[in-house]
Amino acid sequence: MNAQWRPNVTVAAVIERDGRFLLVEEETPDGLRLNQPAGHLEQGESLTDACARETLEESAWHFVPGALVGIYLWPRPQGEAVKAMAGGSPVTYLRFAFCGELGAHEERALDTGIVRALWLSPEEIAATRERHRSPLILQCVADHLAGRRYPLDLLHHYL
Repeated sequence: MNAQWRPNVTVAAVIERDGRFLLVEEETPDGLRLNQPAGHLEQGESLTDACARETLEESAWHFVPGALVGIYLWPRPQGEAVKAMAGGSPVTYLRFAFCGELGAHEERALDTGIVRALWLSPEEIAATRERHRSPLILQCVADHLAGRRYPLDLLHHYL
């Protein structure tokens, strides 16, 4: 009997300030990559709480999600590093991306594997495409710039 397939549920913060977007540079099995502050939903956590937590842990910025930018399903190409991490199983991510209110910056250590947080323009993000953790980074920025915003009451959490 095969195990039931389940996507990895993740959240991401799409944060724009003065025409620049907050990204993090992180160590991955494929080398240093860029991503939005993002991570996995933990058991018992709402999607918005997960996004605020991941943003603080990865960038040291407080963040309050205010709207859903989009929901994205991405089956990650199965390179050797990914197969080893997933025990040979396909890895698919279901990402909920949020925009919202940027709060204060905190002096704190960043999550393990996060090298630094940085602010990049849309042009700089597009120019670094080969260093992106996934194609979702550029898509989330494009959707944010296109004004895609969905109310948070679209989400229902029965925790």
